[in-house]
Amino acid sequence: MFLLDYFASGRLEEDVFTEVMAGLAEACRENGCALLGGETAEMPGVYALGDYDLAGFVVGHVDPAGPARPPVRAGDLLVGLPSSGLHTNGYSLVRKVFEDVPLYHVFPELGRPLGEALLVPHRSYLRDLGALPWKAAAHVTGGGLLGNVPRALPEGLMAELDRSAWDVPAIFHLIAERGRVADQEMLGTFNMGLGMVLVTDEPPPGLPVVGRVTEQSGAHRIRYT
Repeated sequence: MFLLDYFASGRLEEDVFTEVMAGLAEACRENGCALLGGETAEMPGVYALGDYDLAGFVVGHVDPAGPARPPVRAGDLLVGLPSSGLHTNGYSLVRKVFEDVPLYHVFPELGRPLGEALLVPHRSYLRDLGALPWKAAAHVTGGGLLGNVPRALPEGLMAELDRSAWDVPAIFHLIAERGRVADQEMLGTFNMGLGMVLVTDEPPPGLPVVGRVTEQSGAHRIRYT
């Protein structure tokens, strides 16, 4: 329905502010959302020059009388929707891994400056969710694949992920190699190329089936091969 924003800085720089607001307006148009306004704060005693604080929230509407989705059952499939990059999680670890690397540095496997690869905008899945058949959905945010996929499943069921079923983008391989980050931590921090995982019994063409739902065995709600 609508979005409200909050933009704060030590000194308001008009060109930066205008560019940020233009990006917000474009994203709202793409998703049928109105940018109603918000708050702009200039606080030199709080923020250093060149530092910015940006936040926002969206208000939506769900029709309580709408059709109920079918229940998730063992045997259902997990379909992955590709991410555009890191999205909004894992940046504390990323800063540590690349603390000695300038953002303009170009790693051959990325093919562009590091800063650009790290700041690719978060992809919106609104249209995908409206067009695809699904029973439950896991938005892969904080906690990565390991922390979010089980949230879409009812008690007694677990997810089995097949890591060979999708291509992991180069930025995640680079983080793991440079930071010597173990698989478990990578999967529990980042989306690893899957920004959303849908549970369905009708896998749509063109999207990878990245796993399946099974009866839970043991304490864990997710395992991967």
